[in-house]
Amino acid sequence: MIMKSIDSKIVQALLPERKKESHKGDYGKILLLCGSRGYTGAASLAAMGALRTGAGLVYLAVPESIYEIEAVKLLEPVVIPFPDQDGMFSADAAEKLNALLPKMDAVLIGPGIGQSHGTLELVTAVLKTAKCPVVLDADGINVISVHKDILRERIAPTILTPHDGEFARIGGQVTDDRCNCAAALANDIGCIILLKGHRTVITDGNSCYINQTGNPGMATGGSGDVLAGIIVSLLGQGIMPLEAAACGAWLHGKAGDLCAQEIGQYGMLPQDMVQVLPRLLR
Repeated sequence: MIMKSIDSKIVQALLPERKKESHKGDYGKILLLCGSRGYTGAASLAAMGALRTGAGLVYLAVPESIYEIEAVKLLEPVVIPFPDQDGMFSADAAEKLNALLPKMDAVLIGPGIGQSHGTLELVTAVLKTAKCPVVLDADGINVISVHKDILRERIAPTILTPHDGEFARIGGQVTDDRCNCAAALANDIGCIILLKGHRTVITDGNSCYINQTGNPGMATGGSGDVLAGIIVSLLGQGIMPLEAAACGAWLHGKAGDLCAQEIGQYGMLPQDMVQVLPRLLR
């Protein structure tokens, strides 16, 4: 196993140059499939995490029943209503992907989507159809956990961002040697694994980054949604998948550290982390 470090110099070196002659399409077109009734915050936090990390165009697809909430809350993303059943994506939502996926540089699916037949159909359609990198988070991981063959069959890169419970659900064996246990799962299903924790590890099965940023104040609902948005933004801007995941973990943790320093760990919120992200990217 090749162990690698990630720090501010590496992150800055990997970020694409902002050329004078450029337009929004140069910095990634990304699609986020997020949210459900009762989990509208997950969609908005992921979208703003992506935008604050430099994404050029963010398309946010949500179940129709929460479309108005997201459209009022968010000014910058293009919010798109998708077919809905009981407040979650319906099976019919998968058909709407055909016009969107070919245009995208990266896709995120999972934050706040819930678990249902419809969400399984949507996740499956994304994994089977998308030719670009895909980030699979939260219930996106949970619904596909009994269909790992779909992950193994994908040719384009896939990044999974589980916490320990989701990691075990998809077949990982949590041990004290987090790099090697994450690498074992990465090799088994052919994906990049970002295993969240006190020291988040990121591996493709051959190399492993250990992230040193972050603090306990980040252990709150919505923090992972911001991280997922950051990663898909970096992928859309052309950073290689393993490095995009590692940079995303570092930026997310460093933003949390700034918030802890200025606000305190008890009261800091995921939206505070979103607000300080631009200070890390100058």
